[in-house]
Formats: sequence, C-alpha cells, structure tokens
Amino acid sequence: MEQFMRDFFLFLSKNKTLTKLAKRYGLRFGASRFVAGETIGQAVEVIKSLNQKGLAVTVDYLGEFVDNEKEANEMANHCIEAIEAIGREKLNSQLSLKMTSMGLDISDELVMRNMRGILETAKTNGVFVTIDMEDYSRCQKTIDIFKQLKTEYDNVGTVLQAYLYRTESDIEDLKDYYPNLRLVKGAYKESPEVAFPDKKDVDENFKKIIKMHLLNGNYTAVATHDDAIIEYTKQLVKEYNIPNDQFEFQMLYGIRPERQEQLAREGYTMRVYVPYGTDWYGYFMRRLAERPANVAFVLKGMFRK
Repeated sequence: MEQFMRDFFLFLSKNKTLTKLAKRYGLRFGASRFVAGETIGQAVEVIKSLNQKGLAVTVDYLGEFVDNEKEANEMANHCIEAIEAIGREKLNSQLSLKMTSMGLDISDELVMRNMRGILETAKTNGVFVTIDMEDYSRCQKTIDIFKQLKTEYDNVGTVLQAYLYRTESDIEDLKDYYPNLRLVKGAYKESPEVAFPDKKDVDENFKKIIKMHLLNGNYTAVATHDDAIIEYTKQLVKEYNIPNDQFEFQMLYGIRPERQEQLAREGYTMRVYVPYGTDWYGYFMRRLAERPANVAFVLKGMFRK
C-alpha cells in the first residue's frame, strides 16, 4: 500500500493541468506546512524565524515544467531577487535551484548564461548556491555543467543521490574538484536498471557515499530525516576526528522541526530547505509521496473546522 501511495503521488506530481490549477488557487490543502509562502517577502520572514532558533537555511524558488526562454529567465530573476534579499537582510541562508528551471532542457547557452548571472550575484552577496539533482536522465548533464561552473566559481555545489548505482563513481570522479555536496537518498521514481530498488540497499549506499566524501576531506551535507543515518554520521565523524565545520545535516521545512532544533542545540550545523513560490504543486506531491504521515497531516487539515 505504501508503495502504491508513493507511485500515485509521484504520478500526480508530473500532471501539468493540476500544476496550473494549484498556481491559480494558491497554497491550500496543507501545502503551507511545507512551503514558506508565494513571495520572497514571506520566505524572508520564515528564514528569520528559523535563524532565531539557531537553524541555517537554504531557500528555493519552486518551478516545474519550464519550457521556454522567457520562463527560464524569469526563474533566474527570482533567484537573483532571493539572493539580494538574503544579502540585504543578512540572513543565514544559501540558495538552491533546479537547472531545468534555468533552461537546462532548452539550450546549453541559456542555462549557462542564467547560472553565471546567478552565481555572480551570489558571489557579490556572499551566498552559496546548490544545484539540485533531478531525475536520472539529467544527471550527467547536471554534473558536467557543475564541473564547468566549479572552475569559475567557488560558491557552487551540487547534489548526489544514494539510490543511483553510479553515485559511488561520481563521488570519486568529483573529488579533485573539492566539491561541497549535498548527499540524499533520492526522491524520483527511477528504473531498477539505474537505481537500487530496495530501501536497505539505498541506505547502505547512502552510508558508503557519506563516508567516502567525508574521508576525501570535502564538505558534506547529509540531507536526511532518518535517525539511523544521522547517528551513523555522528559516529563516523567521531571515529575519524572529522571537525564539525566539515559537514552539516539538512532537513525539509515542515518535517521533524523538533529534531532539527535538537541537532542545532547539540552543536551541529542544521540547515532547513525552505521552498517558496506559486509553482509549489509538484514539490508538495513529492513530499506526500515520501511519507504516509504527511498525507495524514494534510487530510486532517482539510477536514478540520
């Protein structure tokens, strides 16, 4: 049943008609639990409140199905607006983005122009930018562009997914770039030809790549809500005397906030992924796909008087 629910919500996340309806009717049906609002002003207030609790942030202007140059340029402008707000308000926040929103599927020239514009603004404002990883079909292209940008900018990182067979070799391939990487389990529906189908294998690979990247001496963001992975990381850094400024934990806004604050109190860097924007539908559906408890929360909110 759980796998059926996951597949169902992942299917819904790709529905363009529902995406348009969600844009029209705004943040309803529990989405505000996971999305900080529709504007950068609303997101700034959420970031401030999280910073006051000792939590770092990475903010993401949500976008799905960008398929023309005008929309890609508008998405890039939203990212620049967010970076300037972070700098102006002196927030403890980075920026995350998806390169499909910047024009990855349209042209190499477009995506590189938008990425360079964003990274130049981020450099001026002292903001770090993480390129989110998307589905397998875009993995190699994302890594190739990241490599190019890393030769030009120090303030850029990317994401690798533990459920892909290729990720161990990607860690090895990227190590000479001294990359700042966010390591995740992976949230897209992929073929067993390219991804581990069993959770236990994904978990073991997750531990393997965390260890590899940390022992390579590179900055590691462990993005997980799984206590077993968190405790594994704590023991690993203790065993190998890895300093706390070489790694951090990351979690999603609205999921396990008490655990987030606990990790911050324990002295770990705890970064919260805070999305905002009108194009929230696909992101929201993927959050529902991840955990049945999220669905129960939303249903409770819908029928509460």
